[in-house]
Amino acid sequence: MDTLKFVVLDEEDLEVVSTHLQDAVVKVADVHWRAWEKRVVIAVNRFDWENAQDGGAEYRRRRAALRFERVLSCKSRDISPAGKDAVLNLLAVEFAATDEPSGVVTLVFSGGAELRLEVECLEAELADLGPTWVTAARPVHSLPEDEQPKSGRR
Repeated sequence: MDTLKFVVLDEEDLEVVSTHLQDAVVKVADVHWRAWEKRVVIAVNRFDWENAQDGGAEYRRRRAALRFERVLSCKSRDISPAGKDAVLNLLAVEFAATDEPSGVVTLVFSGGAELRLEVECLEAELADLGPTWVTAARPVHSLPEDEQPKSGRR
Protein backbone atom coordinates (compact mmCIF):
# COMPACT_ATOMS: atom_id res chain seq x y z
CA MET A 1 0.00 0.00 0.00
CA ASP A 2 1.26 3.44 -0.91
CA THR A 3 1.40 6.14 1.71
CA LEU A 4 -1.31 8.77 1.57
CA LYS A 5 -0.75 12.50 1.46
CA PHE A 6 -3.67 14.84 0.85
CA VAL A 7 -3.86 18.61 0.90
CA VAL A 8 -7.28 19.95 1.86
CA LEU A 9 -8.40 23.29 0.41
CA ASP A 10 -12.15 22.78 -0.01
CA GLU A 11 -15.08 20.65 1.20
CA GLU A 12 -14.58 17.99 -1.49
CA ASP A 13 -10.97 17.49 -0.40
CA LEU A 14 -12.13 17.19 3.22
CA GLU A 15 -14.71 14.56 2.28
CA VAL A 16 -11.95 12.41 0.75
CA VAL A 17 -9.82 12.79 3.88
CA SER A 18 -12.83 12.03 6.10
CA THR A 19 -13.39 8.79 4.19
CA HIS A 20 -9.78 7.70 4.74
CA LEU A 21 -10.00 8.60 8.43
CA GLN A 22 -13.24 6.77 9.22
CA ASP A 23 -12.60 4.58 12.27
CA ALA A 24 -9.20 6.07 12.99
CA VAL A 25 -8.33 5.89 16.67
CA VAL A 26 -6.95 8.90 18.49
CA LYS A 27 -5.49 9.19 21.98
CA VAL A 28 -6.51 12.47 23.64
CA ALA A 29 -2.80 13.07 24.34
CA ASP A 30 -2.20 13.08 20.55
CA VAL A 31 -4.40 16.14 19.95
CA HIS A 32 -2.21 19.25 19.93
CA TRP A 33 -3.73 22.76 19.83
CA ARG A 34 -1.01 25.31 19.13
CA ALA A 35 -2.93 28.56 19.54
CA TRP A 36 0.14 30.77 18.95
CA GLU A 37 0.66 29.07 15.55
CA LYS A 38 -3.08 28.88 14.72
CA ARG A 39 -2.59 25.14 14.20
CA VAL A 40 -4.11 21.86 15.37
CA VAL A 41 -2.14 18.65 14.82
CA ILE A 42 -3.66 15.25 15.53
CA ALA A 43 -1.80 11.94 15.40
CA VAL A 44 -4.12 9.08 14.44
CA ASN A 45 -3.96 5.35 13.80
CA ARG A 46 -6.06 5.07 10.67
CA PHE A 47 -7.68 1.85 9.50
CA ASP A 48 -6.57 0.75 6.00
CA TRP A 49 -9.99 0.64 4.34
CA GLU A 50 -8.47 0.33 0.83
CA ASN A 51 -6.82 -2.99 1.71
CA ALA A 52 -9.89 -4.30 3.57
CA GLN A 53 -12.22 -3.52 0.66
CA ASP A 54 -9.84 -5.05 -1.87
CA GLY A 55 -10.10 -8.37 -0.03
CA GLY A 56 -6.78 -8.17 1.79
CA ALA A 57 -6.04 -11.22 3.94
CA GLU A 58 -5.11 -9.08 6.95
CA TYR A 59 -6.57 -5.93 8.45
CA ARG A 60 -4.08 -3.11 8.92
CA ARG A 61 -3.62 0.29 10.52
CA ARG A 62 -1.10 3.03 9.88
CA ARG A 63 0.07 6.06 11.86
CA ALA A 64 -0.88 9.34 10.21
CA ALA A 65 -0.96 13.04 11.02
CA LEU A 66 -3.88 15.37 10.40
CA ARG A 67 -2.95 19.06 10.48
CA PHE A 68 -5.24 22.08 10.32
CA GLU A 69 -3.88 25.59 9.69
CA ARG A 70 -5.44 29.04 10.31
CA VAL A 71 -7.35 27.78 13.33
CA LEU A 72 -8.90 30.57 15.41
CA SER A 73 -10.28 28.40 18.22
CA CYS A 74 -10.39 24.77 19.30
CA LYS A 75 -13.25 23.56 21.48
CA SER A 76 -14.28 20.09 22.57
CA ARG A 77 -17.41 18.34 23.75
CA ASP A 78 -17.27 15.20 25.90
CA ILE A 79 -13.46 15.10 25.67
CA SER A 80 -11.50 15.68 28.86
CA PRO A 81 -7.97 17.03 28.30
CA ALA A 82 -7.07 15.47 31.67
CA GLY A 83 -7.91 11.99 30.33
CA LYS A 84 -4.83 11.85 28.11
CA ASP A 85 -4.94 8.05 27.78
CA ALA A 86 -8.57 8.01 26.63
CA VAL A 87 -9.01 6.65 23.11
CA LEU A 88 -11.45 8.24 20.67
CA ASN A 89 -12.90 6.59 17.56
CA LEU A 90 -13.13 9.10 14.70
CA LEU A 91 -16.28 8.75 12.59
CA ALA A 92 -16.14 11.80 10.30
CA VAL A 93 -14.56 15.17 9.62
CA GLU A 94 -17.05 17.81 8.47
CA PHE A 95 -16.97 21.47 7.40
CA ALA A 96 -19.69 24.11 7.65
CA ALA A 97 -19.02 27.51 6.09
CA THR A 98 -19.92 30.54 8.20
CA ASP A 99 -18.66 33.73 6.53
CA GLU A 100 -16.84 32.25 3.53
CA PRO A 101 -14.05 31.30 3.34
CA SER A 102 -14.17 30.88 7.14
CA GLY A 103 -16.12 28.14 8.84
CA VAL A 104 -16.19 25.35 11.38
CA VAL A 105 -14.46 21.99 11.06
CA THR A 106 -16.00 19.33 13.29
CA LEU A 107 -14.30 16.05 14.08
CA VAL A 108 -17.07 13.67 15.12
CA PHE A 109 -16.16 10.78 17.40
CA SER A 110 -18.27 7.83 18.57
CA GLY A 111 -20.20 8.36 21.77
CA GLY A 112 -21.04 11.97 20.91
CA ALA A 113 -17.58 13.46 21.48
CA GLU A 114 -16.56 16.29 19.14
CA LEU A 115 -13.66 18.58 18.42
CA ARG A 116 -14.76 21.90 16.91
CA LEU A 117 -12.27 24.10 15.05
CA GLU A 118 -13.15 27.62 13.93
CA VAL A 119 -10.97 28.31 10.89
CA GLU A 120 -10.19 31.37 8.77
CA CYS A 121 -10.39 29.09 5.75
CA LEU A 122 -10.12 25.39 5.02
CA GLU A 123 -6.42 24.51 4.91
CA ALA A 124 -5.34 21.07 6.12
CA GLU A 125 -3.18 18.07 5.33
CA LEU A 126 -3.36 14.34 5.99
CA ALA A 127 -0.09 12.44 5.72
CA ASP A 128 0.83 8.85 6.53
CA LEU A 129 3.87 8.67 8.78
CA GLY A 130 5.07 5.10 8.64
CA PRO A 131 4.51 1.46 7.78
CA THR A 132 1.31 -0.48 8.42
CA TRP A 133 0.82 -3.06 11.13
CA VAL A 134 -1.64 -5.90 11.41
CA THR A 135 -4.72 -5.34 13.55
CA ALA A 136 -7.03 -8.05 14.84
CA ALA A 137 -10.37 -6.76 13.63
CA ARG A 138 -12.18 -4.71 11.04
CA PRO A 139 -14.34 -1.90 12.49
CA VAL A 140 -18.07 -2.75 12.37
CA HIS A 141 -20.92 -0.27 12.51
CA SER A 142 -24.32 -1.34 13.73
CA LEU A 143 -27.35 0.10 11.98
CA PRO A 144 -29.92 2.10 13.94
CA GLU A 145 -32.87 -0.07 14.96
CA ASP A 146 -35.17 1.44 12.33
CA GLU A 147 -32.64 0.53 9.59
CA GLN A 148 -32.06 -3.10 10.64
CA PRO A 149 -32.82 -5.61 7.88
CA LYS A 150 -36.11 -7.43 8.25
CA SER A 151 -35.51 -11.08 9.15
CA GLY A 152 -37.93 -12.95 6.93
CA ARG A 153 -41.07 -11.20 8.19
CA ARG A 154 -43.84 -10.61 5.72
